[in-house]
Amino acid sequence: MIKYYKSIAVLIFCFALATDLIAQKVYEVDVCVYGGTSAGVIAAYTAKMQGKKVILIEPGKHLGGMSSGGLGYTDIGNKYAITGLAREFYRRIGSHYGKFEQWIFEPKVAETIFNDYVKQARLDVLYNRRLKQLNKEGTRVSEIGLEQSDDPAKGTTDLIKAKMFIDCGYEGDLMAQAGISYAVGREDNKDYNETINGVQLMEGHQFPDGIDPYVIPGKPASGLVWGVSPAPLATNGTGDKKVQAYNFRICLSTDPANQVPVARPEGYDSTHYELLVRLFKAFPEKQKLNDYLIVSEMPNNKTDINNRGGFSSDMIGMNYEYPDGTYEKRAAIVKEHERYTKGLLYFLGHDPRVPQALRKDMLRYGYPKDEYTDNNNWSPQLYVREARRMIGAYVMSQANCEAREVVKDGVGMAAYTMDSHNCQRVVVNGMVKNEGNVEVGGFGPYPISYGSIVPRQAECTNVFVPVCLSATHIAYGSIRMEPVFMVLAQSAATAAVMAIDTKVDIQKIDIQKLQDKLKKDPLVNGKVFEILVDNDDKDAVQINGSWARELRGGYGPSYLVGDNSAGKNTNVRFNPMIPVKGQYEVFVYVPKIKGISDSMLTTVSLEKEKITRVIKESEVSVQGQTSGEWVSLGKYYFSAGKKCFVEISSAESNGKVVADAVIWVPR
Repeated sequence: MIKYYKSIAVLIFCFALATDLIAQKVYEVDVCVYGGTSAGVIAAYTAKMQGKKVILIEPGKHLGGMSSGGLGYTDIGNKYAITGLAREFYRRIGSHYGKFEQWIFEPKVAETIFNDYVKQARLDVLYNRRLKQLNKEGTRVSEIGLEQSDDPAKGTTDLIKAKMFIDCGYEGDLMAQAGISYAVGREDNKDYNETINGVQLMEGHQFPDGIDPYVIPGKPASGLVWGVSPAPLATNGTGDKKVQAYNFRICLSTDPANQVPVARPEGYDSTHYELLVRLFKAFPEKQKLNDYLIVSEMPNNKTDINNRGGFSSDMIGMNYEYPDGTYEKRAAIVKEHERYTKGLLYFLGHDPRVPQALRKDMLRYGYPKDEYTDNNNWSPQLYVREARRMIGAYVMSQANCEAREVVKDGVGMAAYTMDSHNCQRVVVNGMVKNEGNVEVGGFGPYPISYGSIVPRQAECTNVFVPVCLSATHIAYGSIRMEPVFMVLAQSAATAAVMAIDTKVDIQKIDIQKLQDKLKKDPLVNGKVFEILVDNDDKDAVQINGSWARELRGGYGPSYLVGDNSAGKNTNVRFNPMIPVKGQYEVFVYVPKIKGISDSMLTTVSLEKEKITRVIKESEVSVQGQTSGEWVSLGKYYFSAGKKCFVEISSAESNGKVVADAVIWVPR
């Protein structure tokens, strides 16, 4: 009888196992991209356009990550650093708005363009799927199992077998499950010979002296107000596991016809904003929303709102458990950030302790009806500025950002300030202080190592990590920008294809061939994207007269400045190699610098004629975080070779003339 029941039990188990296997859908592909962020879309598109079988996995419902999740005021640093498909993405944004290129945009526009990449490449995308299990054979990941994000009780629903995996999530979940080493938090300064890592008590986004941290001012026994940690402040430069603050990049609308009122959120607690009340008293003159939140204007009367000052949209110190947290823990943290942020907006518009002018200003805004329509007009994407960071074949550090150490295996560039938001809010000498904010820049574009997007060979040989890449906390703060993630994702996907075709580990591919391919085929379609001549391209630039070389505020590593003070006509000639004859539109980069001339004389020299064009300084409108804009000189027919050129002259100028960069775009 016992044997009989055992046999029945075995049969039931086998039947259940067989049923589970039948329910699972198995995909066999060349490249699996995990995470439908901006990087994920570009990685998947790149591999598919190179003839590989690709699948893209997105744990949520939408593509684009932060680029479609509210971060429309793009952190650029220097446009020169943004290459390939990433650069083309912002050209597609520009085309939507009737411009050549644009770096500020509405969330729904970005998502539409990411969806266009998917359609164009005919990509297979699995939505609402997240990593549940991972199998590894030696140093290679062989397959991953997925569960439904919206119904995990179903168990493993999909199996993905792939030759290459690219982890493009903000959290690095695939990386972690693959047993690849990673860091969370801040390194000690001495770990990588840095000066601004670890604990840093600086002035940025800081409270003024005198803000009391206690519930009853002056009485420590009353306890600390919400948001202040009792932890002691460690020595400057000390490493820890604290994570820089997250927030939501808030899209609101000032168009009454496109608004949903900002309502009191469930669980609202006005005591969470007590420190803001104390800031009102410290700064009675500040009565505009932009005094407490960075309100960047987007097209069609919308915003991209970010953190500003000592108390704002950053939920400081409330995300430490996020990087290594379970899906449930992370969901709870996201919910708390949403409640806090919506509560902050409601507080600013309705609490009687808020100055009346500020309340009135806040009430001009509402949630946009036409954004995030399946999520109550609220972004589904928390701004996870930093979670896990791989400890890979090469670790980018402060020395790389400052060009004291320059890698030779660069597969992308970064140019943004080393930027960390605050990590904790503590009591210092009886006052509230934020700790962790660092904003140190002043350097030009620098290369990012291929070794920083691949693991150590002993750990894994077929997983790329272009988002949670290998960098120290402070270097990651410079690299972690959406356009840079897209650049590195394209590099990772191209390298993945090379590794498959040559049957080698990803650490063993030919870096020079990778770099050449990225340069020669930036759109992965074999077509000419643009011909760029920068003032630093010595073989293509001729300088006549006296021009000073400036390092900050232009396009690329430098720009040239001349004037007409001596009454001499000095000029800079940009002479490209035109690979294919045809019509090209010519653009000149014009940075806005102090003392720039009211006008600038340019000449387009063709084989049989010369066309002059005067650029009026007043006509150059710079938008977003950039030094200047591209100005069209018109469309012309160019012969192949080096027979034509563009010249920028100081003639007839009444101030500084800038010679920076010229591009020829096929039309």
